[in-house]
Amino acid sequence: MKINTTAALALTFASQFAVAQNAARHVENWSEKDGVLHIATNDGSYRIRAYSAAIVETTFIPNGERFDARSHAVVLPPAGVPATVKEADGRIQYATAGISVTIERRPLRIAYSYKGQPLVAEKLGYTRKNGAEALEFALDADEALYGAGARAVGMNRRGNRFQLYNKAHYGYGNRSELLNFTIPVALSSKKYALHFDNPQAGWLDFDSRRDGTLTYETIGGRKTYQVVAGDDWAGVMAGYTSLTGRQPLPPRWAFGNFASRFGYHDEKEVRAVVDRFIDEKIPLDAVVLDLYWFGKEVQGTMGNLAWDKDHFPDPRRMLRDLKAKGVNTVVITEPFVLTTSGRWQEAVDAKALATTKEGKPYTYDFFFGNTGLVDIFSPQGKDWFWKIYKGLKEQGVAGWWGDLGEPELHPAALQHATGSADQVHNIYGHDWARLIAEGYAKDFPEERPFILMRAGYSGSQRFGMIPWSGDVSRSWGGLQSQMEIALQMGMQGLGYMHSDLGGFAGPVLDDELYVRWLQYGVFQPVFRPHAQEEVPAEPVYRAPRAKQLAAEAIRLRYALLPYHYTMAFENSTTGMPLMRPVLFEDTLNDAGTLASTYLWGGSFLVAPVTEPGAQRKEVYFPTKGSTWFDFHTGERHRGGILETVPVTAERIPVYVRAGAFVPMAPVVQSTRDYNGRSIDLHYWHDAAVTASTGMLYDDDGATADAYCKGKYEIARFSAAAQAGSLDIGIATEAGSAAAPVVRAYTLHVHGIAKPKRVLLDGRALAFTWDAKTRVAKAVLPARAKLAAKVSVQL
Repeated sequence: MKINTTAALALTFASQFAVAQNAARHVENWSEKDGVLHIATNDGSYRIRAYSAAIVETTFIPNGERFDARSHAVVLPPAGVPATVKEADGRIQYATAGISVTIERRPLRIAYSYKGQPLVAEKLGYTRKNGAEALEFALDADEALYGAGARAVGMNRRGNRFQLYNKAHYGYGNRSELLNFTIPVALSSKKYALHFDNPQAGWLDFDSRRDGTLTYETIGGRKTYQVVAGDDWAGVMAGYTSLTGRQPLPPRWAFGNFASRFGYHDEKEVRAVVDRFIDEKIPLDAVVLDLYWFGKEVQGTMGNLAWDKDHFPDPRRMLRDLKAKGVNTVVITEPFVLTTSGRWQEAVDAKALATTKEGKPYTYDFFFGNTGLVDIFSPQGKDWFWKIYKGLKEQGVAGWWGDLGEPELHPAALQHATGSADQVHNIYGHDWARLIAEGYAKDFPEERPFILMRAGYSGSQRFGMIPWSGDVSRSWGGLQSQMEIALQMGMQGLGYMHSDLGGFAGPVLDDELYVRWLQYGVFQPVFRPHAQEEVPAEPVYRAPRAKQLAAEAIRLRYALLPYHYTMAFENSTTGMPLMRPVLFEDTLNDAGTLASTYLWGGSFLVAPVTEPGAQRKEVYFPTKGSTWFDFHTGERHRGGILETVPVTAERIPVYVRAGAFVPMAPVVQSTRDYNGRSIDLHYWHDAAVTASTGMLYDDDGATADAYCKGKYEIARFSAAAQAGSLDIGIATEAGSAAAPVVRAYTLHVHGIAKPKRVLLDGRALAFTWDAKTRVAKAVLPARAKLAAKVSVQL
C-alpha cells in the first residue's frame, strides 16, 4: 500500500462532487490488498475492485452484515488488473488505465470517470427509506437512460420508475411499464452501464422526480454494482457481455421459420400443418407444440409433461418423421405441477417442489388449477426436472419452450432452497434456462440447445436463452412496441428478444397487420408466428394475398440466412446485438429516442410499417456523409437526413449501407438442405467508401462451441476503391478441425456504371450488367479455401 499526496485529483472531479451529499457518512480509513480497495466508513465498509480497465465493481456492506460474494449475473473473473491507489486533499483515487474511482472522505461520496471524463457519481449513496435499501446516483441534466429490462415506454426511459419484479402483461399494446424481463441495469447516453448485481425484488428509478437522481431500491441482499465504460457503444456492449456472459450460437434451424399456435390438439393436426407448408413450398424448420401435447384440456393437466397418448399415440415416430422432413419439434414446459397432474405424487416424493416454512409442498390456486411449483434452486428439483427433459430429448424433441417462468404466480410466503419467493423471483427463469443448458453440457455436450423462455435476468443470454416479448395483443399498438422492446433487450445482452409474429392475444383477423408484422420479422432475431388459435398464425391458412406476401417474407428470411448466421456469430464473440438502435452510430436529430427505424447487424437499416393503410414512412438515415441504398430498388439516400419515403404492400423500407458486404444463398425448404456451397455475395459500392470489409461465418449449424473446437470456416471480404477501379478480395480460413467447403460465389456489385471489364486474379471474367438496377454480376469458379481478387474496371 502506498499513499500519494498529489493535489491534481481535485480538478477532474470537482463537478461530480458539486451536488447534494449525505453529510452523516464519512471515511474512517482505507487499505488496498491484492487489487481490492477496502474502505471503512462510519456505517459500514466498501470493496472496490476492477474486472478490466473499463469495468469496476463497488460493494457496500452495511454494519451488521457480511460480505456476500455470490453473483447470479457475473461470470468474468477479476483479472488482476493493474490499479493504483492515491490520496490527496481528502480524496482517495483508485485508478486503472481506463476507469478511475474517486472517493471523497467527508462527506463520503464516490465518483467514476473514464479516461478523464466524468461518468457518474453517487449522490446520497447508500440510504434506507420506505422499508427498502437504496443506492442513489447523480445524473447530468441532458443524460438519456436506457435499460431496466423489457418495457414499452419510449427509448429514452428517463423519467420513469420501474418495478423490478418479472410479471406477464397479457394483451399489452403500444405501452407496457412491466413485462417478463426486469433487468437491473441502466445504460447512459454517456456510454456507460450501471449494473446492480442483486436479483431481489425492488425498483429502479430513472429520475421520476425530475431532480437528476437515479435510484436503485431493493428489499435486501447485495449492495453491489458494476460500472462498465466504453469508448463507443460497441465497447460498452463488449464490456457488459464479457461481464455477464455472451450468447452461444443457437442451432442454425433457429433462424428458420416456425409453425406455432395455441395450440395443436393432436398428431394429425401437427402432421397436417407441416405437410401444408411443404406442399405449398413455404420454408419451415420447426413446429411448436403448446400444452395440448400433455393434456386434452387447458385446465387440470399442467405438470403431466408426458405425451397424451390418446392424441399423440406414437410420439417417437411422429418426431422422427417430422425430422426426416427437415422440421424440428419444440414442446412447451411449465414449472407448475398441479395437484391433479399425473406427476403430482412423483414430484412430492422426489422433494422437487417449493415449500412452506414448515417444509411441506406449497400449494395454491391459479388459472390452471391447484398447483405446486418446481424448486429449480434445489438439487432435488433440478434433478427431477432435468430427467424429464432428458427423456423427451432422447425421444427426439429438439427444443424447449419454457412458459410462465416469471413465475406467473409466485406467492411471497413460498420458500425455495436458496431463499423466499421475492428473493429469487427474478432469477427463476434465469436458473431454469441454466438447468437446461447445464443438462445439455453434461448429457449432450456436442449439441446446441434451443431454449425459448418468457422470463430471465442479467446474463441469461449465456445459457443460450431465446427470449420473447410475451402475450402481446394482435393490434397495431402491439406491433408498434416491439422494436423498442427488442432494441432495449439487445442493449442489455439478450440479443435474441423477439415477438409472437402477427400478435398473440385476441381473435383479430387483420391481414394487413399480419403481413406487416411478418415483414418486420425477417429483420428480427427469431421468425416465429404464434397466436391464439381462433385466427390462424400460420401463413398457409391465411387468405391468398396475405399468404403470398407472408411467403415472400419467409423466403427472404431464408435467402438472408448466411448474413443472419454471420451476424449471430458476431454477437457470440463481441456481444453486439442483432438489432441495434440508431443511437449506436448517430445521436443527432433525436436518434437517441428512435426505435421505429433501427440497424439490423452492421449493414441494414430497417423501418417497419406500423400504421394501417400507410402510404409513406418517415425514415432517418444515420450518419452525415454516409450513403444508403434501397435494398430492393437500389435508390440512393444520403445519411444524416430524415426522409419521407413511399411504402408499398409488398415490403417494408429496408436499406443497405454503402460499402456493405451481404452474403445470401438460394432459398431452401429447410435449413437441413442448406450447405453454404453457393453464395450470392452482394456489395454496395459508393465512391466515397474507399475501403471496407465483411465476413461470412459457417459451421455445421449444430455442434456446440464449434468455433472454439476449430470446426468452422470464415471467409473475409475486402473492398478497395480508387478512381476507375474497385477491387474485391475474398480470403478463406478454416478452423483446425474443419474440412474446407468447396464454395461457389456469385458476385453482385451494386451501384455502378457498366464495367469496362472484370478480372479474376488478373484474368478476364465474364459478367453481366443490369442498366436498370445498376448491378454487375460475375460468377466465380467453385473452390475450397478460396483466395481471390476481383478487379472491376469502371
